[in-house]
Amino acid sequence: MRRDSIFYKLFQQSPTLLFELLTNPPENADKYRFDSVAVKEPKFEIDGVFLPPESENPGVVYFCEVQFQKDERLYERVFAESWLYFYRNRDRFSDLQVVIIYPSRNLEQSDIRPYLSQLNSPQVNRIYLDELGDIRELPVWVALMVLTTLEDEQATQEARYLLARNRKQETQVGNRAIIELITTIMVYKFDDKSQREVEEMLGITLKETRVYREIKEEGIKEGEERGREQGREVEAFSLILRQLNRRVGELPQDIRQQVEILSLEQLENLSEALLDFTSMADLQVWLNRENI
Repeated sequence: MRRDSIFYKLFQQSPTLLFELLTNPPENADKYRFDSVAVKEPKFEIDGVFLPPESENPGVVYFCEVQFQKDERLYERVFAESWLYFYRNRDRFSDLQVVIIYPSRNLEQSDIRPYLSQLNSPQVNRIYLDELGDIRELPVWVALMVLTTLEDEQATQEARYLLARNRKQETQVGNRAIIELITTIMVYKFDDKSQREVEEMLGITLKETRVYREIKEEGIKEGEERGREQGREVEAFSLILRQLNRRVGELPQDIRQQVEILSLEQLENLSEALLDFTSMADLQVWLNRENI
């Protein structure tokens, strides 16, 4: 399951989500901006960096690492990249906080002895999603994080519950983002099912999802293209009809009807063939050859 991209979307949609997990969030949590950064020499990739507002310079920077697999060198990397980034941007920040999110304690690095002083520091926060409590009692954005950790059957039940709870909220934009994130999480969980099948499993109508909007937009584009194609066919028919009238005379009604049902490609072929016509019989032979 590609959780990195899911958590990236969660933090993008709701940067304050990180601070809902912390015991002592900053007072200006709603002003933080989420980003992901690369630190060169050596190059480190930091999952998430929460930057303080530019109006508060220097401010406190928050580093976030989401860890769903056992990594026996996780703390070496996290502390190295966080402090290196902090060092390179020291003028911008007055302090740093490190947040590490696990699905459960059993995925934590085994040997933590070298880092006890840092792990016990108020600057380091370890979050275990399975210890946050009943998913139905959590704020919706936190609940989405917990949803990624549940087994399939329970995940389906809780996803349906979250969707029902979400429908009662007032913000339409927030509703849509949450619906799409729930759908994305479940599509990743059930990778043997199509997105349409997952939506049906969750009881979501297509109108509630991005899929519906994409289908609708695609339909509009197809309609516009069809309209343009039909317009080209009308223009081509009118032009060819005038040319035929000049070459072989006015068309009888039955032959005119045969020409009217030609496709755009057939009309283009006829426009070349009629240059050799000398009589109505030539046109009839061509139509017969085209099985008209």
